[in-house]
Amino acid sequence: MGKYGKWVGGGLGWALGGPIGGLLGFVVGSMFDNRSGAPRQRVLTGTTHGDFTMSLLVLVAAVMKADGRVMQSELDYVKKYFTQSFGPAASREAMLYLRDLLKQQIPLRDVSMQIRQRLDKASKLQLLHFLFAVSRADGKVHPEEVRIIEKIAGYLGIPVQDMESIRNMFYEDVDSAYKILEIDKSVSEDEIKKAYRKMANKYHPDKVAYLGEDIRKAAGEKFRKVKDAYDRIKKEREMN
Repeated sequence: MGKYGKWVGGGLGWALGGPIGGLLGFVVGSMFDNRSGAPRQRVLTGTTHGDFTMSLLVLVAAVMKADGRVMQSELDYVKKYFTQSFGPAASREAMLYLRDLLKQQIPLRDVSMQIRQRLDKASKLQLLHFLFAVSRADGKVHPEEVRIIEKIAGYLGIPVQDMESIRNMFYEDVDSAYKILEIDKSVSEDEIKKAYRKMANKYHPDKVAYLGEDIRKAAGEKFRKVKDAYDRIKKEREMN
């Protein structure tokens, strides 16, 4: 395997102490990629870009395996995401990790609890959004994949309303628009506007800006879907 980028090193620094480290243990020897024999990874404090990306790969593998088959469309989606976010070289290495993870049994609760302790809420919401996007990559969200994502959300401590909000970002009807804003169809126009402001703040890309510009840009999709949901409701109700 080639040389690993900072996002990999940072991720392994915290992951090796827990169940995620057990899954990724096969790469430890490969991390010794310089003449001195010293490992390149650094143990970083605080929530890091590496924490997010390594967590993402492990959870993506769990979701992709949920329906008993791995679709090429799902692999293509993940590869495209990593290529756009980190560049071709990092993408190739991420896919090597993913292909190995897909061959392993993933202790979902254990790895999710490790992630829960490490990432903040905004980062966990971004992870959840990406998992639904991967599931939707083949044009439909498989029930078994949804079941696994719901379990992950529960283990991560994500409230049901937040999970429902993100799930409904992958449906285009008006009912889903209300669920994205976490409101009932019977609420007033003032309550709709208040809910929109609240959700726009919750899903604002700047919430995950500390993970890096690439993750912040990816988070913009959630933010846009909140705006789209609000626009659909406004159109239906003929709101100003």
